[in-house]
Amino acid sequence: MNTPGEEAQVTSDFVRSYVITGGRRIPSADDLALHTLVTLAPEREMPLGSSPEVRAIWELCAGGYLSVAEVAGHLELPVGVARLLLTDLFEQGHLLRRAEPPRAQNVDRAILEKVLHGLESLSFG
Repeated sequence: MNTPGEEAQVTSDFVRSYVITGGRRIPSADDLALHTLVTLAPEREMPLGSSPEVRAIWELCAGGYLSVAEVAGHLELPVGVARLLLTDLFEQGHLLRRAEPPRAQNVDRAILEKVLHGLESLSFG
């Protein structure tokens, strides 16, 4: 707790995130989930005056689909900041996104045992 007249300590990470986002509110996780896949839209050009972070996102996403979490990890940015930058690019038409992959379904144990026994009965020698 700070005493009157004492300035609060501000970390470089906090300032950096605030500067990158322009002080805007971080979008909710419902808007762009961690597992959502993003890539560049075809035949798009990088916006003029793009920030270093947007240029890095552009280079990353040019290689194919990446999840929001992967983009944040590669850029070493908080997920909320990456989500905001990705949302901006999506709204400008520069990114395509896919819904997160469906969850795996449970398979009946008897079916798995039949597959295992079938594989064991094969002779590879």
